[in-house]
Amino acid sequence: MFNSKKLLITGGTGSFGNAVLNRFLETDIAEIRIFSRDEKKQDDMRKKYKNDKLKFYIGDVRDYQSISNAMRDVDYIFHAAALKQVPSCEFYPLEAVKTNILGTENVIESAINHNVKRIICLSTDKAVYPINSMGISKAMMEKIMVAKSRNISSSGTVVCGTRYGNVMASRGSVIPLFVNQILQNEPINVTDLEMTRFMMTLEDAVDLVIHAFSQGSNGDIFVQKAPAATIAVLVEAIAELMNKPKHQINIIGTRHGEKLFETLLTREEMLHAEDQGNYYRIPADNRDLNYDKFFENGEKQITEIADYNSHNTTRLSIDDTKKLLLKLKFMREIVSGNIVQSEY
Repeated sequence: MFNSKKLLITGGTGSFGNAVLNRFLETDIAEIRIFSRDEKKQDDMRKKYKNDKLKFYIGDVRDYQSISNAMRDVDYIFHAAALKQVPSCEFYPLEAVKTNILGTENVIESAINHNVKRIICLSTDKAVYPINSMGISKAMMEKIMVAKSRNISSSGTVVCGTRYGNVMASRGSVIPLFVNQILQNEPINVTDLEMTRFMMTLEDAVDLVIHAFSQGSNGDIFVQKAPAATIAVLVEAIAELMNKPKHQINIIGTRHGEKLFETLLTREEMLHAEDQGNYYRIPADNRDLNYDKFFENGEKQITEIADYNSHNTTRLSIDDTKKLLLKLKFMREIVSGNIVQSEY
C-alpha cells in the first residue's frame, strides 16, 4: 500500500521516525520525508542511512508555511511531532499548546489543502483522564483531529489517530535510565513500585500506525491491547538481565503530574469501541450540538462498564518482562556486554 508513494513524518528524527525508516526504507516506497527542527539529528540520520529515498526538511509544525513547504506531492503523513516530556510541559504549558495543539491543526489543515490522502496522528495514554499539561494538550490534539474529520468527508483526505502507552526505550523512557544507573553503580531511582505502565516496543507502535492506516475512517482512534508491568517487576527484570539482582533501589516518591496507572480507553469509549482482535477501534463521536436530547437520553451502561487501564490489563511477570526487554536491540547489547552505557 506504500509502493511508489511519498510519506512525510513530522518529528521524524525521534524514536518513532527511526523505527519507521528501519521498516520502510528497503521497500518500494518512493520517498520518505523527515520534517523536524533539529538539524543535528537530521544530519546524523542522513549519515546513518545514506539512502536517496530519504529527504530532509527543516521546519516547525508551529509554522504553517514551513510544514506546507514539506507537504507538496505527499501521499501520506505520520504526525509524530510533539512535546512529550511531562516535566517540561508542566513548566512550559503554553509551549505544549503551541506544538501539540496548534501544530496539529497546522498539519491537518495543510494536508487537506494539499490533498494528502491519509494522516495518522500519534497520541498517548496520558490524553485519557489527563492530569498534566502534556496529557491535556494531547487530549486537545485528539479533539482537533476528530473535529476536523467531521468536515472533510468530501475532500478525499482521511484523518485518524493512534493512542499508545509506554514505548520501551524511546527517548525519555525509564528503561535506559534504570540501565544507566545500574551500569554506573548508582541506586535505581523509583517513584512508586506499585505503579503500572503499558509496555510496547517501537515495532508495536509502527504496527499500530500501519493498522490505523489500513483500517481507519475519518475520526477513528486505534489502541493496541497491550500488557502492563509494575515498576517493581520492570526494575527486577532489568536487574536480573544485567546480573545485578540485588541492586539498590531508592524510592523517591510520585512526581507531579504522574498517575498510579494509565488508561488507554475511557468507560465511554469502551462502550462504543470495536474489538478488532489485537486492537480496539474507537469511532469518532459524531453527535451534533443539540444538547437538549442528552438531558433526556443518557447512556446508562457507562456506569456499568470499566475503562481499559494498566491495572486491569494483562499483567506481565518478571520472566515475561525479561522476554519483552530482550526484543530491544540496545538491551541485548547491554546483556552481552557490547556497550557500557545506553545512548537513549
